[in-house]
Amino acid sequence: MKPLQTDLSIYKKFNFEYPPVGVKFLPGRPEGMAQLDKSLALCEMVKEAQQRGTPFYITKDNENCAGAMMLGMVEPVPHPGGGELGVKYGIFEEARANDRLIENSPKMAPGGVNCVAFSPLDKLTFEPDLLFLVTNTSQAEIVLRALSYSTGEIWSSKVSTVGACAWTFVYPYQSGMVNYVATGLTFGLKARKTYPEGWMIFSIPYHWIPIITKNLENMEWVLPSYTDGTREQFLARRDKIFEELAREFGNP
Repeated sequence: MKPLQTDLSIYKKFNFEYPPVGVKFLPGRPEGMAQLDKSLALCEMVKEAQQRGTPFYITKDNENCAGAMMLGMVEPVPHPGGGELGVKYGIFEEARANDRLIENSPKMAPGGVNCVAFSPLDKLTFEPDLLFLVTNTSQAEIVLRALSYSTGEIWSSKVSTVGACAWTFVYPYQSGMVNYVATGLTFGLKARKTYPEGWMIFSIPYHWIPIITKNLENMEWVLPSYTDGTREQFLARRDKIFEELAREFGNP
């Protein structure tokens, strides 16, 4: 694994309740890192890293849901009834809806990923493929503004009711898009009580990490308009800015 060279210390400023976690997709076992000693769903692994506070890696043997399939670690294993599983849970009206969703979910090519490394930020020693952030709404606003600050990037979220791991792990890595989802919206995370409802889970792919990090270092985190106090004070600030622009550039 490539050693960590990006300075990620700015994220400490957030004082996150749930620490950031770096994730690396690997063809083989990483040296000097212990394998997880239990079996969990892929969507639970970030929380496991946050709670343990130490790095670990997983193989297909550590994943007990659909995550290993989404990562291409195993061939899809049919189960009795196929898409009827989602019907039995009450998620879908008919099997066809379940089948369509799984068929259209992003998946890694088989055989490319055999291990996945996880590390909380303060123990991170490798350049991550994905950086996971679990934020409250105010923190999410800052992260999303950092996404747009120097780029004008439009915010976009893609997720499904089941197979959310495909959209938080595979989709950002393959598409290069920053993705985010609110806890309490997806079946597996909600049913497993992985996080309380109302938090935001961000998955930031590797090429966005330096951009967002630099923007966090350069931009104002709390905008003056957010602290004006009242609507009228905000409007007064707006009018003053309009007047300043008119003096500087003239009326259009």
